[in-house]
Amino acid sequence: MGMVLVVDDSALAREMLITELRRSGFEIDTAIDGADAKVKIALDPPVLVITDLIMPNVNGYELCRWIKTNPQTAKLPVIMCSTKSEDFDRYWGMKQGADAYITKPYQPKDMINAVKYLLEEAGYYQEDTLEF
Repeated sequence: MGMVLVVDDSALAREMLITELRRSGFEIDTAIDGADAKVKIALDPPVLVITDLIMPNVNGYELCRWIKTNPQTAKLPVIMCSTKSEDFDRYWGMKQGADAYITKPYQPKDMINAVKYLLEEAGYYQEDTLEF
């Protein structure tokens, strides 16, 4: 089974997302910022990354750009999840290579649907069999 990496400096936001993802059967790892995420991705690549934008050290935009410009991780799906809800924020996130942009607060089903869709598109998830 593939692992989803949740990157957020807020412990509460991480826990809420982890709870929903685990409830839907996903294996989870976490990182507290983009620098921590880079190390985890290099050591044990996930099948998908969900990242906050505003974090210390390496922010979500920088993390996404790093993922998408690295040949080994360029196809790794990235969901940006942030309270930043202006059109420019969404535009800039997608410009960095994000595959989806979800604004906090969000409905858990919207996040789960985005994760399933991107994993299915990447060939990791089969909706019919509910397997990774």
